[in-house]
Amino acid sequence: MGQKSGCGCQNGQTCEETGLRKIVMVGNPNVGKSALFNRLTGSYVVVSNYPGTTVEVSQGKCRIGVEEFNVEDTPGMYSLLPITGEERVTRDILLAGKADVVLHVIDAKNLKRMLSLTLQLVEAALPVVLVLNMIDEANSLGIRIDTGLLEQKLGIPVVAISALSGKGVDALKEIIVSYRHPEKTPQIYYGEAIDGALNALAPIMPAGRGLSQRAQALLLIQGDAAIAEEERELEGQSTDFLDATLAELEGKLAEPASYAVSMMIHQSAVSLCEEAFAAPASKGKSFATRLSSWTMRPLTGVPILLLVLYFGLYKFVGEFGAGTVVDFLETDLFGEHINPWINNVLMTYVPWQPIRDLLGMDYGIITLGIRYAIAIILPIVGTFFIAFSIIEDTGYLPRLALLVDRIFKKIGLNGRAVIPMTLGFGCDTMATMVTRTLETNRERIIATLLLALAIPCSAQLGVILGMVAENPGAMAVWAGFMLFIFLFIGFLTARLMPGDRPNFYMEVPPLRMPRPGAVFMKTYTRMQWYFVEILPLFILASVLIWVGNITKTFDIVVSWLSHVMGWIGLPKEAAVAFLFGFFRRDYGAAGLYDLQQAGALTGNQLAVAIITLTLFVPCIAQFLMMKKERGLKMACAMALFIFPFAFAVGGLVNVLLNFTGVQL
Repeated sequence: MGQKSGCGCQNGQTCEETGLRKIVMVGNPNVGKSALFNRLTGSYVVVSNYPGTTVEVSQGKCRIGVEEFNVEDTPGMYSLLPITGEERVTRDILLAGKADVVLHVIDAKNLKRMLSLTLQLVEAALPVVLVLNMIDEANSLGIRIDTGLLEQKLGIPVVAISALSGKGVDALKEIIVSYRHPEKTPQIYYGEAIDGALNALAPIMPAGRGLSQRAQALLLIQGDAAIAEEERELEGQSTDFLDATLAELEGKLAEPASYAVSMMIHQSAVSLCEEAFAAPASKGKSFATRLSSWTMRPLTGVPILLLVLYFGLYKFVGEFGAGTVVDFLETDLFGEHINPWINNVLMTYVPWQPIRDLLGMDYGIITLGIRYAIAIILPIVGTFFIAFSIIEDTGYLPRLALLVDRIFKKIGLNGRAVIPMTLGFGCDTMATMVTRTLETNRERIIATLLLALAIPCSAQLGVILGMVAENPGAMAVWAGFMLFIFLFIGFLTARLMPGDRPNFYMEVPPLRMPRPGAVFMKTYTRMQWYFVEILPLFILASVLIWVGNITKTFDIVVSWLSHVMGWIGLPKEAAVAFLFGFFRRDYGAAGLYDLQQAGALTGNQLAVAIITLTLFVPCIAQFLMMKKERGLKMACAMALFIFPFAFAVGGLVNVLLNFTGVQL
């Protein structure tokens, strides 16, 4: 996504160089950190990659009274012992020791599960404030939390808030302004063996860092590779004592030290939660609880998924967005009013034919590029992002991840990959960037290839759904082939690429009714970003097509593509749409839409065309993102594989339809 200006740091300064006190926000995924971050900072945000990684960290400024603070929103983490790249980045930010206040944001409804990280942060002597977010939802469920007892036991401030409504945020700001680091914080007793090792190793850990020496030693005995490597590389530090202490500890324990430590932390969290957390009186399972369970079981989860796809994508995006709204904008607004008026003005006042062709006529900036972007792409993207924001806000996506985890493991991924895959139906460029959240490089490569090959973006998908709305047979053939190719190529790639079977863990938030305000903001933000990205590209595509027409290059390429069209059974006019697809696949889909509206495609040709175009080369923006995330060599290799593969599959579909005598 790059960088958004407005943080307030001047003359190339980073937020750390401004001399302001720094607030660092940490917590599990899906606990509302971003909502609190936005409420504290407003629109003054910088999004940038953490040095040496592709993991993004958000920075902004917050004014409380007369004082300004730098605020940093870190990637989600479950423990100070990192597993994923995101957790490692957050741990390194804390280890750097530049935080004046650490806001540990948790979901108040899941106190027991999230207090483990609080205890680790407190034991690490970090300046922690425990923020119980979503307290309104907890109260509505009958949950009661004794914040005073938590403060007493943890030795840190505890505040209950609702980031979405703003309840309690003013109290949090007062705590931030007046925060003073406690002189003494509680420590967990891990047993004689582990505590003995901690007492021996803590003095040789680096002092003056964000994490206490004891916390660093605890990470070391749990097998934190980065801490171990750093400790061994300290100048003049003998590793004999370190190795001997760790070996002695291993001999004393019946299980790995990392397991023993995590169990002790968990038991301490459970014990504390039993004192401070009052669950609602049992009234049997609510409908939301039963529905949550149904969404994650294959027998009931698959039908629910099909209902979501049918009403969310097919009916709302395909029929309403790509049908009703596009028909109005494309046919009534542009077809009958704007395009004729533009062409008449150009014919009357512009004597130069090349300028007329640049702005209007068949392939002009206004009559083609802007028409495609506003009349076809914008309503489809808008309806998709409305549907996606509603689905996201309900908490359904983590449940979908659990549902598909078993299948995804067959193709070298895990359930967590459902997030970039689902985002790919909105924008493959955005989704390619999100693949960085996957745990291994192998998973990231497989996900990037599948996104580039078999996941149509919202604009492309919406156009396709609009085209097949009245031809269920063509839609069934397209959906069946795309699902087969997605699974087959994923399975094949997973077998060709060495690597361990991916692990999977994900926080599952409770199902909730979507909030209209949150849905609106998410939809608006995504549409704004997407439209700002595609409109210049559509205009650029029109200019390049205009240049191609003047130089006759366009005619040469169309002539060459016409032969390929004939080979896969499509009319030669489809070559123009596929040429558009080189610039953006949704641009090409819009070209096929025009062709179908003109009655130039049979049912069989429609199926072949949309399958081939869905598999077609990534658009320019997606290719650039692939280059950024996976490197130029890998991006080019994927594109060179996809191009012939798409036409080969299109030809195969054409042969199969003709051989079987099927008429769609």
